[in-house]
This record gives sequence, structure tokens and C-alpha cells, in this order.
Amino acid sequence: MNMQVWASLFGVVLGGLLSYLAQFTTVRVAGRNEERRQAAQRAEARRAERLELLREFVTIAQEGIRVAEERDQAPDWAAAGTPEWFAAGRSVIDRLWVAERMIQILFPPRLYRLARTYASAVDHVLWRLPDQIAAEGSMWHHLRDPQHEFLEAARTELGAHP
Repeated sequence: MNMQVWASLFGVVLGGLLSYLAQFTTVRVAGRNEERRQAAQRAEARRAERLELLREFVTIAQEGIRVAEERDQAPDWAAAGTPEWFAAGRSVIDRLWVAERMIQILFPPRLYRLARTYASAVDHVLWRLPDQIAAEGSMWHHLRDPQHEFLEAARTELGAHP
């Protein structure tokens, strides 16, 4: 009888131990899966945030180009520089520089440098004077390379192509 008690006790202990190990393993696996899911959600949220920032930067840069274009294409360059035009120019360039600094926070240094170069080119064509326009030619010539380099680097950074 003594042997049956010990065998029963051993069976209960072994069963309890196996049950504990199964529960421990299940909880651990579930915890790891939850951590992976949360990491994936954070990565997707960060990617969406970065994409939105790039969209905002490109939109503001384009707005700055349109404001510069208004003045460049006006029949009378001096008359085109109205107080409203200057206010629009200051507003767009301020927003562009804020977006550029946010790129510095959320992206690697190379993309930030290209964003800064592109923002500087937009800033330059926005405020250039008639003699600069005559000497430099089309604003598109001044913007083409910085814009292209920035957009290609942004595409690569977001993983659109290797």
C-alpha cells in the first residue's frame, strides 16, 4: 500500500509539474507574440508618421515653388511683390523649415542633408532678385537636382526600392 501512495503522490507531482510547464510555456509564447505584435504596430505607426512628414514637406516645398513662380511670371516683377505675396512667402518658408527640422528628428542624417539642400533651393528661388533670375535662369534648373536627389533618397528610405 505504501508503494501505491508514493506512486500516486509521484503521479500528482509529475502531472502538476507538467501542467505548470505547459502553462508557463504558453504564457511565455503568448507574451512574445504580443511583444512582436506591438513592435510591428509601433513600426507601422512610425512609418506612417514618417510618410506623412515627407508628404507635408513635399507639399510645402511645392507651395513655395508656386509662390516663387507667381512672382517670376508676373509681367511687372516689382509690382508682383505685394505685401500679401511677402506674407505668403514668409509663411510657406517658415513651415518648410519646420518640416525640414522634423525630418532631422525622424530620419537619418543623409536624408536630412538632402531635405536641407532642397529646402535651401526652394528658399533661394523664392527670394531671388531680378538680377539673380537673369544670371541663374530658370528656377527649375536650380531646383531639379536637389528635388530629384531628395525624392530618390526618401523613396529608398521608405523601402520603395533598394
